[in-house]
Amino acid sequence: MNLKTLLLAGGALLSGTAASAGGYQVSLAGIKNNGMGGVGVGLSLDQAAMFYNPGALAMVRERGVQLGGNLTFARNAFVAEGSSTQRELRNSVVTPFSLFAGYGPAEGKFRAGIAVYTPFGSKLQYAEGWEGRTSLTDIDLKSVFVQPTFSYALTDQLSVGAGLVVLAYGAVNLQRDVPLPDSYGHIELDGKAKTKLGYNAGIFFKPSSKLTLGISYRSKIDAQVEDGDVTFTNISPTFASRFQATKFAATLPLPATTSLGIGLMPTEKLTFGVDINYVNWSAYRTLEFRFDQQINGSTVSSSKRFYQDAFTFRVGGQYKVTDAFTARIGGAYDNSPVKDGYVTPETPDADRISGTAGVSYAFGEHFSVDASTQFVSLKKRTQTAQDLQNNQTTDRVAGTYKTNIVIPGLGLNYTF
Repeated sequence: MNLKTLLLAGGALLSGTAASAGGYQVSLAGIKNNGMGGVGVGLSLDQAAMFYNPGALAMVRERGVQLGGNLTFARNAFVAEGSSTQRELRNSVVTPFSLFAGYGPAEGKFRAGIAVYTPFGSKLQYAEGWEGRTSLTDIDLKSVFVQPTFSYALTDQLSVGAGLVVLAYGAVNLQRDVPLPDSYGHIELDGKAKTKLGYNAGIFFKPSSKLTLGISYRSKIDAQVEDGDVTFTNISPTFASRFQATKFAATLPLPATTSLGIGLMPTEKLTFGVDINYVNWSAYRTLEFRFDQQINGSTVSSSKRFYQDAFTFRVGGQYKVTDAFTARIGGAYDNSPVKDGYVTPETPDADRISGTAGVSYAFGEHFSVDASTQFVSLKKRTQTAQDLQNNQTTDRVAGTYKTNIVIPGLGLNYTF
């Protein structure tokens, strides 16, 4: 295994194609919001405001608990440069989830709550024997954030809020084949991230009954894996002395996000939202890995990422058809942070466009159910061997990627 191949393996360790946002970001908090294109910064729909804009939580009149889950079905196709054979991912399902619970006095000015959600992660399983098998075969990245939140209404029109964001759980599993002179070995990297802290904060302003405005910020967290396990299999004794590492350490930035939102309520039944998200992906420049023992003569490796800051534009609306039934629709356009010539198998990212829809039905005064669905289409992304040579990123594969994702979601609500 040469050093460049090892670098690619390390790069795959902590990244991946996310379900509904650029890079390895996931924006699937709140089933109502999912049905409206992911808007929520300028709205105060329900307890999911803790994720979108904690300043809006104080304006949510109902106290309650909501639990949401999504299933992501991704289809990824790859054609290597100079080949006509299309490779596809093995079937896999990722299950982002969210839990929000908010409480406060019925006529009081504050709301407090706890949020649990999965803002980063992915799972990719490439086809057996695909051209990039020595770069990546499988990756499974998970993260769970826990966020205690407090929000206060300074006036009837203005409220503020903040949350302590805790990276409570993070885990990664990466696998790939190792090229040997007469066969293929296999390497598996497996590790858990340390608990880390960040924060989010927001301001919500309601200048009239028909217009609301919001701004929010979520800080960067550096996810650190220390003492992760390195396991080699199918390595013949002849070459075993070249693969001695048993532990690794690495750091991945989970970037900061600044968001602006507008809400419009032309009638009591109709609501529109528009959000703009700006993600500081440029923090992800280089990924460095440190090993406890040498792999092919080296204990440290680094791989270029050179991500760029990126915008996401979202729009959505809902219409209350009856007192019990609400319908939603929306969409989003997401700029990829991955530049040409820097696409990797673990993040075959591209600009993406999505369409969403959703409904809610209330069963009596306290219980309701939400359903949503999203279709996400990533543009076809091609990088040539010459592109990789020009950018000195030959530790990845030349070819064309195309990905489509379908994401149904279901949520349960209890209000009091």
